[in-house]
Amino acid sequence: METKILRVVRQGEAFGVQSSKSESGTIQKCNIVLRELGGSKFENEYVCAMLGSLAACRFYEGDVVAATLRFSTHEYQGQTFQEVLCTDIVKL
Repeated sequence: METKILRVVRQGEAFGVQSSKSESGTIQKCNIVLRELGGSKFENEYVCAMLGSLAACRFYEGDVVAATLRFSTHEYQGQTFQEVLCTDIVKL
C-alpha cells in the first residue's frame, strides 16, 4: 500500500455491489479519480474504488486529499486487470 497526497478530479455516485464478505450480501462502492499534484493535467492519475462506509464520503473537484491506495491485479477470462482500491482517504 502507498499513501499519497492527491487532488480529486471527480467522484461518481455510490452504488451497491454483491459481496460475500458483507452480512447483507451487498456493499456500497464508489469510484473516484485522483491526480498527483503538479503543474499540469498530465500528472499521474488513478481511478480508485472506495468500498463500504468510505463510499459514502463525498469529495469535490479540486479537493486535496491524503489517500492510501492498494494496487492489485486479477485475471478474468484470460485477461489481466489492474485494480486500485482506496483503503483510507482524508481531506487536507
